[in-house]
Amino acid sequence: MEEPATQALRHALWVTLQLGGPPLLAMLVVGLVISLLQALTQVQEATVAFLPKVMVMGGVLLWLGPFMVRVLQGWAAQLFDQVIALGGLR
Repeated sequence: MEEPATQALRHALWVTLQLGGPPLLAMLVVGLVISLLQALTQVQEATVAFLPKVMVMGGVLLWLGPFMVRVLQGWAAQLFDQVIALGGLR
C-alpha cells in the first residue's frame, strides 16, 4: 500500500497537470500560429503577439473554469478526508 503522503503528492501533481495543461497548450498553439504569421508577413509588432494570447487565455479560463473548480474541490475534499483518516489512526 502506498503511503498517504506519497499518494497525496501524486494526486497533487495530477491536479496540477489537469489545471495547467489546457491553458498552456492553448498558449502554445496560439504562440506558434502568431509567430508563423509574423514570420510570413514580417510584422514584428509586440501587440500582435500579445492581444490574441490574452483573448485566448480569457476564453480558455471562462470555458474551463467550472471544470477547474470541480477538480480543485474534489482534490481538497480528498485531501481533508485523508487528513481525517490519518488523525483517526493515531
